[in-house]
Amino acid sequence: MSGGRLTGRAGRLALTARLATAQRAVELLDRKQRALAVECERLELVAGRAADDFEHKAGAAARWARRCVALDGQRRLLASAPEETAEVAVGYDATMGVRHPTSADVTFGPEPDLAGSSALVHTMRAHREALAAAVQLAAAQRAVVLVSDELALTRQQQRALELRWIPKLDKQLTALAQRLDESEREENVRLRWAAGRAAGVPKERS
Repeated sequence: MSGGRLTGRAGRLALTARLATAQRAVELLDRKQRALAVECERLELVAGRAADDFEHKAGAAARWARRCVALDGQRRLLASAPEETAEVAVGYDATMGVRHPTSADVTFGPEPDLAGSSALVHTMRAHREALAAAVQLAAAQRAVVLVSDELALTRQQQRALELRWIPKLDKQLTALAQRLDESEREENVRLRWAAGRAAGVPKERS
């Protein structure tokens, strides 16, 4: 090898190994992107259902809030806000090495004693359900983003190997093989020429 350029039979072996590695990588990336595409489609369906659920529950919460304001007034509604904050626990899983949310559960504090109409109780519970649905939606959408980003990266890597790296290695290997064939032919010619000259030299008399 000279100046980083692969030459000779050792160079051909090295290029052949690199080409085989690149082709194997394409196979693995193809399997990975197919698995990610399936998972991404599934997660998009989950996110779609979560969006519908949130829209439904958010609408119900808004309707109960309007009823509560009409019956109990804005001030009483605001005064009924719980003092304790809600806690969110997010569960994770991995798909083809991509870690993404798979669940999101909300833990609320105890329900406060509400002084007002039944609409106030329904409003609080409806908003809790809407918040839980919003958290589920956020987790589902985040999972879609993470998996789809990895899918795009995997496809980009596969295209780079297929369209640039493998053709480059194949071209280098072909050129090196041609140079080796030419060198072998030249060497054979020299050997035959040398053998012919040796056969034409007269033997010395004893």
